[in-house]
Amino acid sequence: MKNIFVSNLSFRISDDDLKQAFADYGEVNSAKVIKDNFSGRSRGFGFVEMKNDEEADKAIEELNNAEYDGKVMTVSVARPKTDRKPGGFRDNPRSGGGFKKRF
Repeated sequence: MKNIFVSNLSFRISDDDLKQAFADYGEVNSAKVIKDNFSGRSRGFGFVEMKNDEEADKAIEELNNAEYDGKVMTVSVARPKTDRKPGGFRDNPRSGGGFKKRF
């Protein structure tokens, strides 16, 4: 089973649209467009899980840099999330933001 990362999606693409785009290459276990937690709007990327690795590789090869709904998609094997340092932007000295204590 292979997990595929798809980016630069049109904001109009739904889970079903994404699944259909990959279904031509083999059995799709799941397809999920990632949405913003607050607005519910697409974030422009998603994940597709395909049962057969060979079919997934063929889909990645043929759909990477392919135009879909007016945008050129980037398609690759999904990599696991890396561990992030707690604190997010506050730990980044270049962010210019964050919380500062004033005494």
